[in-house]
Amino acid sequence: MSLKIFNRRGMIQNAPAGGKRLDSRRRARAKWRLLFSDGLFFRRPQDYVMDEFTQTAPAGYRCGFIAIVGRPNVGKSTLMNHLIGQKVSITSKKAQTTRNRVTGIYTDDTAQFVFVDTPGFQTDHRNALNDRLNQNVTEALSGVDAVVFVVEAMRFTEADRTVMKQLPKHTPVILVVNKIDKDKAKDKTALQAFIDGIRAEFKFAACEVVSAKHGLRIANLLETLKPFLPEGIPLYPDDMVTDKSARFLAMEIVREKLFRYLGEELPYAMNVEVEKFDEGEGIHHIYIAVLVDKENQKPIVIGKGGEKLKKISTEARLDMEKLFGCKVFLKVWVKVKSGWADDVRFLNELGL
Repeated sequence: MSLKIFNRRGMIQNAPAGGKRLDSRRRARAKWRLLFSDGLFFRRPQDYVMDEFTQTAPAGYRCGFIAIVGRPNVGKSTLMNHLIGQKVSITSKKAQTTRNRVTGIYTDDTAQFVFVDTPGFQTDHRNALNDRLNQNVTEALSGVDAVVFVVEAMRFTEADRTVMKQLPKHTPVILVVNKIDKDKAKDKTALQAFIDGIRAEFKFAACEVVSAKHGLRIANLLETLKPFLPEGIPLYPDDMVTDKSARFLAMEIVREKLFRYLGEELPYAMNVEVEKFDEGEGIHHIYIAVLVDKENQKPIVIGKGGEKLKKISTEARLDMEKLFGCKVFLKVWVKVKSGWADDVRFLNELGL
């Protein structure tokens, strides 16, 4: 059975099944990668890479896994999208938008970076969902070669310290100070003092400053990260940008629109479920249910005369057509599932 993947043109392609067996370390890493693909825990590990990689990877080529972590809303997803050059992780001005680990891949002539964008570590409200999100962060850190710890320029909080204390002790941690485009961060002396203060408190293998929003110093960050990757053949085709399925990406696009067009609280009390996904010739038929916790939340999502849900659906459909490279028929509706955020079995079904 072939694995559906996305390349840099946003088109789905199939990865060849044959290949050369990996050594034990690389086999374990491939197993880790597929074990957590789409947040599911029942996929069979893959112990092979494609023949062309073993033939063309030059001497000294590097390939490895890098986790992107930080408290909610520091720009982790925006950073990963810029690192790989294409949007695969949803973004929002609201915190805690990311719920699943999202894998992004960047390949150049000398290295392949496999980035894992994690949910922000939850330190406040306790329920089964937030416990699962924290578990996702912890599991994503297992087996990576390096960790990118993202903080907001000129703002280092107790929540940042809590995340830092959760990181593995023997994995290199690179401090990345984001949002250097902020007015307060434009004072280079103040910014350096801010960085020195963090580095005096915690040990880092390296440090870089970026503006993920504007794509500033992304190339510098890649060069900083490259030495932390082990030497080895690439695990993915050179034009592949994510190992997530089209089904998963469709679900994430709808969630992004919900965060964008609804109020401050409601998006956190809802989830998205793909009920049907048919890939036809030249058109995808996608049916998605928005799950809310209470009956009185349905009209908020639907809006007067259905206008809000129509806007969410239309923008999601256009994004999907751009990503999938074909026409999309998208049907979105709202249904009530009380207590879903505390239903462990249901969270498993959603892949959370």
